[in-house]
Amino acid sequence: MRPFIGTKAIITLLLSRLIFVLALCGCSHTPEPAYNYHEYAYVSNGGSNSVTVVDLRGLRSLTTVHVGKSPTGLAINPRKNEIYVANTDSNNISVIDAESNQVVSTIGVHRAPYLIDVSSDGKRAYVANSGSANLSVIDLEQRKVIRTIEVGNGSTLARVTADGKLAVVALRDEDSVAIVDTEKLALRSKVKACSKPTELAIVPDSSKAFVACAVSNQIGVIDLKADKLLTLLDVGKTPVHIAVKPDGGEVFVCNFDDSSVSEIITGSNEVNSSFLIGNHPVRGLVSPDDSLLFVSNFGSDSVAVYSIDTGRRVGSASVGRNPEAMAFSPNQFFLLVVDTVSSDLAVVALTDSKGRPRLQPLVVETMVPLGASPRAIVVKAFVSQK
Repeated sequence: MRPFIGTKAIITLLLSRLIFVLALCGCSHTPEPAYNYHEYAYVSNGGSNSVTVVDLRGLRSLTTVHVGKSPTGLAINPRKNEIYVANTDSNNISVIDAESNQVVSTIGVHRAPYLIDVSSDGKRAYVANSGSANLSVIDLEQRKVIRTIEVGNGSTLARVTADGKLAVVALRDEDSVAIVDTEKLALRSKVKACSKPTELAIVPDSSKAFVACAVSNQIGVIDLKADKLLTLLDVGKTPVHIAVKPDGGEVFVCNFDDSSVSEIITGSNEVNSSFLIGNHPVRGLVSPDDSLLFVSNFGSDSVAVYSIDTGRRVGSASVGRNPEAMAFSPNQFFLLVVDTVSSDLAVVALTDSKGRPRLQPLVVETMVPLGASPRAIVVKAFVSQK
């Protein structure tokens, strides 16, 4: 484990994050929001067929929304006040109206959807159906499937590029990825990657996809302009998640059985370094200002904080049992951590009550109860129109 940096360096690092947040506001303090402004977190509960809605302004459970069977993946619409839930065992998508927090539509897809991704314009959703070797394309205005595209066996995950032109699907049973043209709504190509890919991430400029293969301990780098494999990179044991830095310069790979994270430089397609982070790291999340990497350690019931700029671990927090999915609150004052076995949401304070950076150790502000076997989390901030 790398040594911690000194207190002065930590203060400098965290102050830079606060300055970044205040710069976004364009002021020296956070204004009081409008009365109809809401900040909600949505957590899918796979074991209780529901979604818990957490009020992030009051840090409390607001309501429980009943959805389909075994809900897993979640997505928000960036243009509308809607949340989408992939129900794996009922083969459908629940549409939740964030204004009323009720299911307003149910859209049937094919077998065993785990995840859902939404285009940046909010018009379409893409769902890989792992049990039927295809991809469902949903028109979110009409709330219906407009095309089902055969992509290949083991279609576990689909991601849409930021420019909206492509959907990339991991094909676990074909050691490949499928590249779908979203304008033509047709399969463009298949590219051989590494053994049994299950996770992928796309850089912000839509030029490359990074594909994680836990079986072969590799990351495949796919050129999305030329539809070809650029290289295979050896990382730690059992890479399970890829976190992309917002500026696209690096991606970070959580190596579950190595207790480490590998840093890959996206421009050169090279592993820059690997560092110990905690027992069984399972998810990574980079701060919007590109400075910090947060990692949930499934095996040690903790979250670690890594400084990207200095290359040092700078903090940690003990949370609930078996933490996994994470998200930031809209103002970035809290880190939200889903604890899959203790079935709660750990709200980790990143600042104190006056908005000043909080130093190591990080403090859990509160624990919000969730449903059984919580899985994914998304956050939606909006001004109500009703």
